Amino acid sequence: MNKASWGAEIKRMERYKIIKEVGDGTFGSVWRAINKQTGEIVAIKKMKRKYYSWEECINLREVKSLRKMNHPNIVKLKEVIREHDILYFVFEYMECNLYHLIKDRGKLFSEAEIRNWCFQVFQGLAYMHQQGYFHRDLKPENLLVSKDVIKVADFGLAREISSQPPYTEYVSTRWYRAPEVLLQSPMYNSAIDMWAMGAIMAELFTLRPLFPGSNEADEIYKICSIIGTPTETEWAEGIKLASAINYQFPQVTGVHLSVLIPSASKDAIDLITTLCSWDPCKRLTATKALQHSFFQGCLYVPPSLRLKTSVTRTPPSAGTRSMLEQKSVKGYSGTLSTSKPASKFSPAKSHEYLTTGDIPDEIKNHRFSKIAANQQPRYRPPARNSPTSICNGKTAFGVSETAEKLANMNLGSGRVPARQSFPAPMKAGGWHAGQPNMAASQEFHARRTFTRKVVG
Repeated sequence: MNKASWGAEIKRMERYKIIKEVGDGTFGSVWRAINKQTGEIVAIKKMKRKYYSWEECINLREVKSLRKMNHPNIVKLKEVIREHDILYFVFEYMECNLYHLIKDRGKLFSEAEIRNWCFQVFQGLAYMHQQGYFHRDLKPENLLVSKDVIKVADFGLAREISSQPPYTEYVSTRWYRAPEVLLQSPMYNSAIDMWAMGAIMAELFTLRPLFPGSNEADEIYKICSIIGTPTETEWAEGIKLASAINYQFPQVTGVHLSVLIPSASKDAIDLITTLCSWDPCKRLTATKALQHSFFQGCLYVPPSLRLKTSVTRTPPSAGTRSMLEQKSVKGYSGTLSTSKPASKFSPAKSHEYLTTGDIPDEIKNHRFSKIAANQQPRYRPPARNSPTSICNGKTAFGVSETAEKLANMNLGSGRVPARQSFPAPMKAGGWHAGQPNMAASQEFHARRTFTRKVVG
């Protein structure tokens, strides 16, 4: 869509000057734009489908979740606009995403760079999970970067942790999909975000995806080839899930991650290994990950992200609170505010908008506004037979198309050799505790040859 047709469609969007298109996906296209009034650079996401009511817009998962969150490592939704049945999201602008950095990289990232990015992402995830949401689609494309700052983005598949399972079958890009999701578990939680982060962290060290499966069965095979086939002791629930869909795990020993990621320190390997545990109950939470020894040299974890302790904290004085509040307002022009918008909102008009955090009185009085402003509806997707928790030792039944594909692609037929061949370790150097400076990034000319499909 060219700039002329965009500008002709809308009036409120006339406040923005479109610069260029920066992305196009299944559900929408993203444009770089500038606010004519303030000079601020923003990213505008135009949804491809039509939206015929304002209630439909403000009840979208992406809108509901992002309006509730305000964190330096979560992308800021500044404004929602619906005009002529077209929906626009106005976001803060970020220079690129993590996938672009990995794809175009000619040498390995230093461990210091990886530590900095992961520390920020885990802080964003800890906050998100504490707010009652899990992302469900973490991947390098959804981690946006500007200079040394990284933020979690694209909440289109986000779910409330308290929502009613069973959840939908497809979540996340396959390479970052947790095994319980691959095995059709009707119940899962924020632990799937932690699995994805383990895979992303490994990819940052090697510039290659850790589990690049070509389909669901191959994805499980790739996982087994690296972390080994799960045993009854390691993941009893997983064995039951596989049995319920008539799937047999390939019998593979696996390999230590230090062989595949020779440039990673012992602490980094330990963190990745823990995050990529078969049993979701054994994976670290985001809050506990921040306390891992890998992040020992990182500065300051906000009290709200620390584990609860018995230590009594003295609240700041009134003067300190006032100063902090003033700084917060100056630093975040689009944060939650109690001030009312300058212009009145009218649901009957074709031009409707919402600035994040500012809820017009007309919305508050609308019969759907109680859901948007205060209480989120519980999610109830199509029911399956006997949904149970993945951590309680019970089995979930019901075979889907993916389950049938897994059953038809039996990888445990005995043809898997006892010893797997793996690519030679990359000569990327390493980092050892005690070195004054972490090893500089080594030259690495082997570019990624994997094909990935970007959705949304």
